[in-house]
Amino acid sequence: MTGGAIAASVPASIEARGWGWRHGGRSVPAVSGLDLRVDPGERVLLLGASGAGKSTLLHGLAGVLGGDDEGESLGELTVDGRPASAARGRSGLVLQDPDSQIVMARLGDDVAFGLENLGVPTDEIWGRVGAALEAVGLRLPLDHSTSALSGGQRQRLALAGVLAMRPGLILLDEPTANLDPEGVHEVRDAVARVADDTGATLVVIEHRVSVWMPVVDRVVVLGHGGVLADGSPDAVLVGQAAPLRAAGVWLPSDVPWRARRSTARDVEPLMAAHRLDVARVPRVPVQRGLDLRIDTGRITAITGPNGAGKSTLALTMAGLLRPDGGRLEPGAPMAGARGDEPWRWRSRDLLTRIGTVFQHPEHQFLTGSVLAELEVGPRALKMSAGERRERIAPLLAALRLEALTSANPFTLSGGEKRRLSVATVLATRPRMLVLDEPTFGQDANTWRELARLIADLRDDGVGIIAVTHDETFVDAVADNRFALGVVGDAAMTDAAARGRSQAGGASA
Repeated sequence: MTGGAIAASVPASIEARGWGWRHGGRSVPAVSGLDLRVDPGERVLLLGASGAGKSTLLHGLAGVLGGDDEGESLGELTVDGRPASAARGRSGLVLQDPDSQIVMARLGDDVAFGLENLGVPTDEIWGRVGAALEAVGLRLPLDHSTSALSGGQRQRLALAGVLAMRPGLILLDEPTANLDPEGVHEVRDAVARVADDTGATLVVIEHRVSVWMPVVDRVVVLGHGGVLADGSPDAVLVGQAAPLRAAGVWLPSDVPWRARRSTARDVEPLMAAHRLDVARVPRVPVQRGLDLRIDTGRITAITGPNGAGKSTLALTMAGLLRPDGGRLEPGAPMAGARGDEPWRWRSRDLLTRIGTVFQHPEHQFLTGSVLAELEVGPRALKMSAGERRERIAPLLAALRLEALTSANPFTLSGGEKRRLSVATVLATRPRMLVLDEPTFGQDANTWRELARLIADLRDDGVGIIAVTHDETFVDAVADNRFALGVVGDAAMTDAAARGRSQAGGASA
């Protein structure tokens, strides 16, 4: 990439003195007793277990945690010596969920929105917009619809909006989690280049540390009682490897866990796609002519670059989008639902047949507590209170949600939200699972637990589709890979022997 340089800014300083934050309705603070100083121009990788308060800290630094009605702030948190809530113009934050940052219908207008709020002269705005979009590799027309962007493209757009404002403090919360492998390095390099050009202070949260090692000069690890480790990357990641590993930090030297290969022999087809066209907008397909079969006791990973239509294909297979062409044919284990194709089925029919975990967990939360959220499906199936308890208790334990039953789902960390979204679907025990980025936001410990749970479901005969950019996850659990490329270019391969190609749509 050779985008224009982003002009220099005045780097910001950060200081936390005994700082903490407790969300309204929660008895335990998300962060407590935090003491931390970041000097102007430092580049910090912020690590820690899922739920350690990393996102809460970034939201506090950006001044967007809310007032007294949203929670209770303790101690002091300052940017350039001023309360962070009074220094909002100094920082730019990219959230875990980029949808919550997109405010305009057209791509160029969305990047320009923040500049207009800052009062940047009109004749300067569009030069900044173009430079920021080029920097993040989002090369689309300025009038391109933001609603037509993929999840990874939306992440790039959110980052472009922040970079265009040239803040003194850049705050990034899992900025590459939904990007394809090429996009990960492209965006990482864009951030590094902007930090070089502007001198801005950088704080980035990312569970996979190896990607950011060439960019940062300091690693800070949060525990549940403050700072667990702080120092240079080598001093922290090598010198304190054992306690960090116990805390769930992904260490570059660790060998990932892998599930045993499926040994099921008598598999049955759950769903077969024949010459399937998929689209978000009718008659504007993002993929054509796909042949794909999902079997009992098999995990199929759907992979491919951002914008290739992975989520659209998954939602179509789940019965939540109508095929734009071709046909979906349910197998015998799906019999009994009204209608001959899943998009015709009632929601009650889907409950025990196909469970879907959306790319953004917030899109499927309906209630005000974790426990109530887990009870939605079982209640719809008219299960008794005792049956609901028996169904939900093991899920709470397996996904480390037992201490959060009364918490509002929207106040959970990104990793906790993901685990809850998976648990809500498993509570109805569907025969087929459709998971969109199931490992997003997980530390090493919760990643392993989630991967094991998914592999166990496979071994129990559940057929699973997993849309993912997580190659470690594909290597660990997938039986098949269905790789999407340009329109109409897709192929199924055995995930354990990627050099062997099978006919498109054939099961391993």
